[in-house]
Amino acid sequence: QVQLVESGGGLVQSGGSLRLSCAASGSRFSIGTMAWYRQAPGKERELVARIYSGGGTSYADSVKGRFTISRDNAKNTMYLQMNSLKPEDTAVYYCRVVVLVEATVYWGQGTQVTVSS
Repeated sequence: QVQLVESGGGLVQSGGSLRLSCAASGSRFSIGTMAWYRQAPGKERELVARIYSGGGTSYADSVKGRFTISRDNAKNTMYLQMNSLKPEDTAVYYCRVVVLVEATVYWGQGTQVTVSS
């Protein structure tokens, strides 16, 4: 069973920065694609950014140029550097990973990000 531990959320003023982390442990197999999703109150969960095992990345249009996703494969850890935060970035942020070979998806418990205006 894979455990995902997220950290780094909090309250920040508009224009500020936060860095989220997601550490995966307990996997017998390599971690494949890792991603950050977010869900604001009353809205559906949406993809924020994705990073593939080879390092390729993709971003939602709403965060391009402001957010940067990265990973440390040796530590099975993913990061999301969030700059120039806006009130509309307020949401619970979830990490999602795919474990290779077993092709299983795991979700983190979520971390709250609140951006005040």
